[in-house]
Amino acid sequence: MPAMPTLRWETTVDASIDQVFAWHERPGALQRLLPPWEPIRVRSITPASDSASLLAPGSRVELELTLPIPMRPRWVAEHTEYEPPIHFRDIARSGPFRHWEHRHRFEPTADGTRVIDELDYELPLGRFGQLADRAVRARLHRVFTYRHSQLAADLAAHTRAAAAGCGKLRVAIAGAGGLIGSALSAFLSAGGHDVVHLVRRPPRHAQEIFWDPARGVLDPADLAEVNAVVHLAGASIAGRWTRTRKRAMRSSRIAGTTLLAQALATLGAARNDKPATLICGSAIGYYGAQRGDELLTGASGPGEGFLADVVTEWERATQAARTAGLRVVHVRTGVVQSPAGGALRAQLPLFRLGAGGRIGHGRQWVSWVGIDDAVGLLHHALTTPSISGAMNATAPEPVRNRDYAATLARVLGRPAFLPLPRWAAQLALTSAAADEMLMASQRVKPQLALETGYIFRHPQLQLALQHLLGR
Repeated sequence: MPAMPTLRWETTVDASIDQVFAWHERPGALQRLLPPWEPIRVRSITPASDSASLLAPGSRVELELTLPIPMRPRWVAEHTEYEPPIHFRDIARSGPFRHWEHRHRFEPTADGTRVIDELDYELPLGRFGQLADRAVRARLHRVFTYRHSQLAADLAAHTRAAAAGCGKLRVAIAGAGGLIGSALSAFLSAGGHDVVHLVRRPPRHAQEIFWDPARGVLDPADLAEVNAVVHLAGASIAGRWTRTRKRAMRSSRIAGTTLLAQALATLGAARNDKPATLICGSAIGYYGAQRGDELLTGASGPGEGFLADVVTEWERATQAARTAGLRVVHVRTGVVQSPAGGALRAQLPLFRLGAGGRIGHGRQWVSWVGIDDAVGLLHHALTTPSISGAMNATAPEPVRNRDYAATLARVLGRPAFLPLPRWAAQLALTSAAADEMLMASQRVKPQLALETGYIFRHPQLQLALQHLLGR
């Protein structure tokens, strides 16, 4: 039998060993460490007992491979050693490897904490499996490089917020199952905050609150103990804009926002203990589809078109909360970059085949933002009391569509010479959807975020894509 490879990765993070170990013990930590390009998600985390740490011996993690097949393979790992804050170990009980043993070690240093990952693994199928070892090693190197980068950046963000006076928060999130909402929930939970989810089904535990925005159902008392509400729920704008789809896009945003704002206002008037902050999702669609080379800040006026009208109404729906004295922030998010969802995920198959390219003439501005900065900007809005009103959540360096296509192709090592004509986009999505999404040109600057000290993880597109795609 061939020897099992032993791999080692090491990095130093600017945090104490107790802080680093505590971060790993919290809900959300594993989700923050899973690379978005890998087809895998956390299915369940089961502690050994109700009072045990999530890392204690006997606790289990079940991962699910999100492949487009009827029977999705699962990977079960069990923690077998636990010595806080020095180390913990897990081994695979089932999954794609014949053997998997992962040792996590932490050592205090003069600069913070040295984080060491050591991995022993054995591939299945004996000698035939060993033929894939070189590719597996390369893939694992990408994974652990990503993990260490995420850990360091997340800890740094929480440390900065704590240094600025932010204590532990209890945050309610509407839309926690979406691309941004799920990432925000994991980020806050791993950072030591209490997170509750607004759900449209009967709550399963104390960390869920029932609401039904379509029927106007939400008990204000359920929000009495939270410090802030983050509202990210709304029907997707992707796909063909049929009359029914457009009606859902509008009503899902206006109804939910109005219900939350009124509930928070009622809570404050009745009990004088209202949550201090409402962070409401918004979009750069507010500025309209065609603003040319105009540099758009939060102070810029609205544009024209369906999305501009919807976003304007969406932001106006928070009026009851503002009137009641809450701090309200409208986070106008740009084109979020993540291979796990959104525009990037939709484009990747063609670009990986070398069949990608600009859309239309390619001169339109794309105001993008990496998923981690989208989450970071929401966290910044939550923890910075001076921020209110509109805040753009975009990277500081927007690019033209033709340059976006060239950069994505370069990161993937593929050509980008097959443009998508405007007429083809209109045929696939309807004219309005194509013109207001794919052909939209908005040159947006995150001025308020920069002025209030937000530090971007990935201010440049190429760096962001390299991180998100493990390149």
